[in-house]
Amino acid sequence: MIAALTLDGLTVRRGERTLFRGLSATVPAGQALVLIGANGAGKTSLLRTIAGFVRPDAGTVGFGDLEPETARGAQVHLLGHQDGLKGGRRAGDELAFQARFLGADEAGIAAAAERLGLKPLLDLEVRKLSAGQRRRLAFARLMAAPRALWLLDEPFAPLDVKWRAVLGQVLNDHLSGGGMVVAAVHDPLPIPAATLDLGGLA
Repeated sequence: MIAALTLDGLTVRRGERTLFRGLSATVPAGQALVLIGANGAGKTSLLRTIAGFVRPDAGTVGFGDLEPETARGAQVHLLGHQDGLKGGRRAGDELAFQARFLGADEAGIAAAAERLGLKPLLDLEVRKLSAGQRRRLAFARLMAAPRALWLLDEPFAPLDVKWRAVLGQVLNDHLSGGGMVVAAVHDPLPIPAATLDLGGLA
């Protein structure tokens, strides 16, 4: 497990523009960090930097005693703004394929589908699901294959009040089990969290 996520002096540029410079933060096990800021401030870029998809221009990302490559390969989930689901595949097949790839077993897949109310939807093609249903399907991958660090980009955006409450409890359970959450948001999350304001222009 990752004991803590540490961001030390991160600088990330996009083209000629510096998104953030000298950014530092620590997220211990069992805690959450919320990223706020205007559109274009670098929230998504920071999540992708932590996940290893963006190389910082300066600074480091640390995962406690784990090497970054090991941590990212086995202990990090990234749920982006796009759900990353194949539209022509049945929802059940898509969930099973992606969750198994991440190391889930059948019991974990079934439990995630049950908790997120997906069982009546599993025979439908993904493209026939609503945006909120697709987001719940994407979240089920995280629940089915537990990993310590969840990186979430606008996780609740397409969800209604009922499912925001359910997913809020899922996040609380993840933190209670020693997990960590870093989430880019415009609306507050229903969990205790520290805040990192990246600023930016509106």
